[in-house]
Amino acid sequence: GHVQLLPPQNVTLLSKDFDMILTWTPGEDSPPDVTYTVRYKSQERMDKWIKVPHCKNIHRTSCNLTCVLPNFFVKVWARVKAVSGRFQSPWVESQFKEYHLDVELAPPVLNVNVKKNLIHVSASFPLATCVESLSWMYDLNLWEAGSEDKKQYEGIFRKNTVTIDTTALRGNYCLSARSSYQSIDFKHSKFSQPVCVLLNYKG
Repeated sequence: GHVQLLPPQNVTLLSKDFDMILTWTPGEDSPPDVTYTVRYKSQERMDKWIKVPHCKNIHRTSCNLTCVLPNFFVKVWARVKAVSGRFQSPWVESQFKEYHLDVELAPPVLNVNVKKNLIHVSASFPLATCVESLSWMYDLNLWEAGSEDKKQYEGIFRKNTVTIDTTALRGNYCLSARSSYQSIDFKHSKFSQPVCVLLNYKG
């Protein structure tokens, strides 16, 4: 009988939480020892599929391509094949994505430091080092717990701290932030889980 290795299925290049990741599911009847190899190509060189050293003969069904992309402003494609012993499946190709247009943002994590009459707020992002130079921003909301009336601080550069004067505030106040990024239009993440603090509370 002729043994054939069926190709990976559902091959998808997706943008998730600032990363560009190729994902797939095993082909039908894949043997337990099957491994996968990934390559990509970019608009800059359409005729050449480039090897991805950390995604050669891997057992997992995803490959993070973020930091191998040659350029964040061009379309890229990726492809994957299955290998088992001396058998190989055909390559299966993904649709194209462009990091800077398709990037999907995750909410930032807030650092809240309460001092007398001041709150210092900064945001940290789950960024791969290779994309740190891109100009991520964040928007911050402050509101009294239970109120719909939110004070907004918009377009704060990622590394900057926001200082809020709390002299006039009393009670339980909450803060939440979202990541934002300007490509052709503004993109936003969801807002982070609120962090609430008691201010000027005389017990």
